[in-house]
Amino acid sequence: MKRPILSVLAAALLAAGACMHVAAHAADRPELRVSSGAADNATLDPHRATSTVDKGVASEMFDALVRFPPGSADPKALEPDLATSWESSPDSKVWTFHLRKGVQFHAGYGELKAEDVVYSLQRAADPKRSSFANNFDLLDKVEAVDDYTVKITLKYPDAAFLGRVSNYHGGNIVSKKAAEKLGDKFGASPVGTGPFAFGEHVTQQYVKLVANDNYFRGKPQLGAIVYRMIPSDSARELAFTSGEIDVMQGKREQRWVERSSKRGMKVDIFDPAEFRTLHLNRTIKPLDNPKVRLAIASAVNVDEIVRYAGKDVAQKGCSVVPNGYLGEDCSAGAYPYDVAKAKQLLAEAGYPNGIEIKSVVSNISAQLPIMEIVQAQLAKAGIKLDMEVVDHATYQAKSRQDQSALVFYGAARFPNADAYLSEFYDSASAIGMPTAMSNFSHCSVADADIRAARVEPDAARQLALWKDAQVKIHDDVCAIPLFGLKQVWAHGDGVSYGYDLKGALNLQPPVTEKTTVKH
Repeated sequence: MKRPILSVLAAALLAAGACMHVAAHAADRPELRVSSGAADNATLDPHRATSTVDKGVASEMFDALVRFPPGSADPKALEPDLATSWESSPDSKVWTFHLRKGVQFHAGYGELKAEDVVYSLQRAADPKRSSFANNFDLLDKVEAVDDYTVKITLKYPDAAFLGRVSNYHGGNIVSKKAAEKLGDKFGASPVGTGPFAFGEHVTQQYVKLVANDNYFRGKPQLGAIVYRMIPSDSARELAFTSGEIDVMQGKREQRWVERSSKRGMKVDIFDPAEFRTLHLNRTIKPLDNPKVRLAIASAVNVDEIVRYAGKDVAQKGCSVVPNGYLGEDCSAGAYPYDVAKAKQLLAEAGYPNGIEIKSVVSNISAQLPIMEIVQAQLAKAGIKLDMEVVDHATYQAKSRQDQSALVFYGAARFPNADAYLSEFYDSASAIGMPTAMSNFSHCSVADADIRAARVEPDAARQLALWKDAQVKIHDDVCAIPLFGLKQVWAHGDGVSYGYDLKGALNLQPPVTEKTTVKH
């Protein structure tokens, strides 16, 4: 059944005729059929798309001032996108971007101008309209100097600023006219400048994007992308092997990779790894007791979990900051696996007969099997984990309503310590706060260090502050770092991405104007 919102799509798009015009031109080109394993898409608003499945689809419709080249997740490789050039002041607090001329928004919304960039960045910084507002609280002013020049003034220098205005999360540029016209319905009828434009969304069946033949890099070689909703791993694999879909998300398990490769499937393993963490929610008793939190950490055997995930896809973590991020510090060490110590800590905390805690768990293959291992490990220490297994969208919603004592969460962010510490361990990002992001543990012990590091101009001092923050978070047992899990996808023999896939910050193979498929 189609969403009710689609009944007003003609009005919302303003240009149903324009959309049909695009579709007519694209009909002579093939469709690329993709399945990420999503049961549905919650929103395609790039400033609200927090889940992997939403980000992947939204990323095809939007551009930013700068971009990661297709196939790369390396911040050193950032290149011009909607901006052709830029410069910064000597103190790195004022950035001036010069926009590409003639770039057109989808659906007849006109040429991209500086006012759209100003609006987009101000929107990204507004917690009422953006899930990434905390990443943009460093903005002091965003101004349109003229139609093709934008000046951004920061409250303090930021070494990772270009990453914030890249084609990732809040950096994506939306049409001011469309966003103002559609309001909270923008996520159901998104308007950007990317190589593909929104076509339609049939609930729990598919999302269709159509080629944007006005794309500034050239007309796409595909006519459309169809994202099919096939949450079942076995059904998705059957659809792939029978030729019903061309690109699919695989299972991020060693045995699946090995089995699929032997069967001749073209398996893609790429960065960034999504860093798996167990967040301990101290607002739910008895996790307010630090001895209970340490008991849980002592009862989790991370090495066993990593062995299950496998050598090609998983790497054990050593800190709450992911492997390889600038500022990662391993000096605090891991929590040693010690069941006897876990039982002793529970007894000291007043629970000699053990405890029972609840965790809301997603039914996806990248989460449920891991949590079943954790459940069995905790049971050995007298900790009964009551798992409420739900679909992924429900898991996301309930986790963000403080309904889970133990939150298993995987994420990949811009690869420096501030991005991760600010989102997951700064109390301003705690669930329920006006600027809430993903601080499921309600950790606050390292606030001063995280915030001081964010504005520290001296690189060595910044690293020292990040180290102190990680030690404090470890000692307070806010979370248990597990491992980084790489992306695993597969593509058919007839698919050519049009680039060398080494990384993708939006966590799926980008579909570009150069991507082709032969059926």
